[in-house]
Amino acid sequence: MPILRIIKSETNINFMRIKKLTLFISSILFFLSLSLVFIKGLNLGIDFTGGSLIEVRFKENIDLNNLRMKMNKLDLGEIQLQTIGNGNDIVIKVQDKKNNENTQSETIQIIKNNLSDKSVEYRRAEFVGPKVGGELVNAGIIAVIFSLIGILIYIWIRFQWNFAIGAIIALVHDVILTLGFFSVLQLEFNLATVAAVLTIAGYSINDTVVIYDRIRDTMRKYKQITFDKVINISLNGTLSRTLTTSLTTLLALIALYTFGGIVISSFIIALIWGVLIGTYSSVYVASPILTYLKQDNRQIKDGN
Repeated sequence: MPILRIIKSETNINFMRIKKLTLFISSILFFLSLSLVFIKGLNLGIDFTGGSLIEVRFKENIDLNNLRMKMNKLDLGEIQLQTIGNGNDIVIKVQDKKNNENTQSETIQIIKNNLSDKSVEYRRAEFVGPKVGGELVNAGIIAVIFSLIGILIYIWIRFQWNFAIGAIIALVHDVILTLGFFSVLQLEFNLATVAAVLTIAGYSINDTVVIYDRIRDTMRKYKQITFDKVINISLNGTLSRTLTTSLTTLLALIALYTFGGIVISSFIIALIWGVLIGTYSSVYVASPILTYLKQDNRQIKDGN
């Protein structure tokens, strides 16, 4: 017997009772997020926009606010400071006003000259050009699109076309809401965040496949009940597993966010949001969508 049971193994929740409400709310959030991305935009990191990066180690404690004020007085463009490790290691990111290699080299030299009065060890200095940044944007978009196409084909082969459409709608919902989340909070969106978005897609589809598998089995077992009841039985049967998986994943991510430092913070924040929204969409987006795309039970593939 489990020492701690978070949720009963057998529940009887009528999830489909509020399916119209949840789909309406999800639609509003989807279009709101899409509008935010196009109107407000994303806070793209230097991976995408181009800029300079210097990692320095101070031999004595440094006041980050004073250092930020000092850097801003240089009028080099937007400057971001991040602490890593024990706090004496600082990453200085500069989104240059004039984005070319010569200007970025000058920017790095100006920062070095400005820090010459301090005991500083320069650990690395690099820059990303605007052309490379543009290529990374395109590569990130292509990666997301191809992952969605691959998932669509897999679900179509394993289940049926209506299951594939439901899964893709839920995935696009999760991706757009994640982009909207980053847009409204203006969190830095970099290559690590793109990796997080792809991870979210994988996590979300895993939840959805488990629920779809149970729906398919329930359809074979109960041929005389309504499709809403089929989905309710399936969701109640997988609820304990869904919530337990999400909770344990969140605990690990919260620990990483707490102790992992600012370097991976945007990646972890995206994953935390993705786990929450992915769990929700598996239950209240991917599953209810099937009620509007349902077909005869006997047409469902075995998937073996």
